[in-house]
Amino acid sequence: MTKEEVKLLIEAELQKPPEEISIISLVDNLILYTYKLKTSDIHFEPQENTVKVRARIDGVLHTIFYLPREIKEEIISRIKVLAGLRTDEHNAPQDGRFKFKIFDEDKNFDIRVSIMPTYHGENTVLRLLTQSDSDFKIESLGFSERDLAIVKENINRPYGMILVTGPTGSGKTTTLYTILSELNSDTISIVTLEDPVEYSISNITQIQVNPFTGLTFGSGLRSILRQDPNIIMVGEIRDKETATIAINAALTGHLLLSTLHTNDAPTAVVRLSEMGIEDFLISSTVNVVIAQRLVRKICPSCKTEKAVTLSDLEVFNKYLPKEELYQLENVKTLYFGKGCNQCNQTGYLGRIGIFEVMPVTKAIQEVIMKGWDSNQIKEVAIQEQMTTLIQDGFKKVLKGITTIEEVLRVTHE
Repeated sequence: MTKEEVKLLIEAELQKPPEEISIISLVDNLILYTYKLKTSDIHFEPQENTVKVRARIDGVLHTIFYLPREIKEEIISRIKVLAGLRTDEHNAPQDGRFKFKIFDEDKNFDIRVSIMPTYHGENTVLRLLTQSDSDFKIESLGFSERDLAIVKENINRPYGMILVTGPTGSGKTTTLYTILSELNSDTISIVTLEDPVEYSISNITQIQVNPFTGLTFGSGLRSILRQDPNIIMVGEIRDKETATIAINAALTGHLLLSTLHTNDAPTAVVRLSEMGIEDFLISSTVNVVIAQRLVRKICPSCKTEKAVTLSDLEVFNKYLPKEELYQLENVKTLYFGKGCNQCNQTGYLGRIGIFEVMPVTKAIQEVIMKGWDSNQIKEVAIQEQMTTLIQDGFKKVLKGITTIEEVLRVTHE
């Protein structure tokens, strides 16, 4: 079925009196419709007189339906049943997951469920985990030719740390999974420690942290080292204990991949120092830091040329280095999406990464050892030819992949 056909089924169901609505059919079709829209998350948000349903498409929330208040409890109960959660509990947060089958595509995927009590009732968010092993291709992430070569060189080292950094929702986990898929083979042992495990990857041992049983990032990582791994992926370095064990693992012949919540690549090494890790250990173990964001791509079906304006040039002048500004003299047109049925009138379809890849070169090792701050490290990294996040974004603007507004939105400039 097309998304339009599924939408008609939902609308037909909502025309009925609340007591005649088939809750099972409605929930199934809502999930199917949002899947067809390429949604990552579905929000069921209880209001005073209705239930608002919103879908996160390419990182942005869109309101798609309003459901009758009278069926709120039944909708939530149906989701709880699917996820194996307690239907009689309404005052405590609950988390679960279930499998969903798309019959016309013969495809199964997992859905993660989070339920939280609020003033107007239980707020429910479904995360659609629709990617598979075959989707994780390093060439499709959006690295420039130079950055891709640096990443491939560093992930193929036998030991050291690969750090991916950025805010929540910037695609860090996808980058880590993609690197693991690139390295995955029968001749090495890969073990991951995650919170939660999002996608199952064949031939990789994946462990989910569980604080209730004492399985934290720190204790789990310590135990993993006794499992004879070659490569370890830790979902996030959150504290000194995890950071210390991770550094020791990288020092003792393991390749360790993890994430940090920092705004750019240079700040990641400073964050490790703030956690209490000695500067000489950071400089000798971190191979490369990748900072990233996700930008929406211009919809190819309604992609339209536009003349470069004075304000466009002012933005480029502000953020691009002088040597690249000379190339702009010949750029007369940029692109945008007018909006069409393919992209739900947004002008955007799909997302791609913009990246800041900082290999820890000898020059950067020296300034880390001196205890320099992130701005000073960034200056040295730029001298070493690092492309900043916003510069990489604008290169994609000039190639007609995305827009200036989108790059400025995700970098908060």
